[in-house]
Amino acid sequence: MCAVRLSTGARTGIASTAGVKDLFDGGFIGIFTGGQPASADDAETGSLLTTISTTSGTAGISLGTAGTGVLPKSADVWSGLVGTAGVAGWFRLYDSGHLTGTSGTAVRMDGNVGVSGSDMVLSNTNQTVGATLTIDQATFTEPAS
Repeated sequence: MCAVRLSTGARTGIASTAGVKDLFDGGFIGIFTGGQPASADDAETGSLLTTISTTSGTAGISLGTAGTGVLPKSADVWSGLVGTAGVAGWFRLYDSGHLTGTSGTAVRMDGNVGVSGSDMVLSNTNQTVGATLTIDQATFTEPAS
């Protein structure tokens, strides 16, 4: 674990008045093949398998209410239709702006994906075209400062 990486834009937001919930509510999660980039400021690597959102892809995700620095997934269904087959290796959580590519100002967070002991645990990392990938449980720990 501990492979989560915040972008420069996210670290700046967290250091100001915005918390993790404020930064990422309305955002999207991209699930990619391969290994995550060295920095969340770097361009995406691998192939995009799916984009996780709510309401059939038209609305961003929302986080639940923080408790002791931990933000749970909301009660909404978080899912995405797999458009490319492959093995999920990492994710990127984007803010509502969903800015992709290299950026030092985009607000995003990266983490690894696996079936256990990963930042994002999936029941199966092998994804097939046309399948729906649903995130049933997720928690995000807010940095102490």
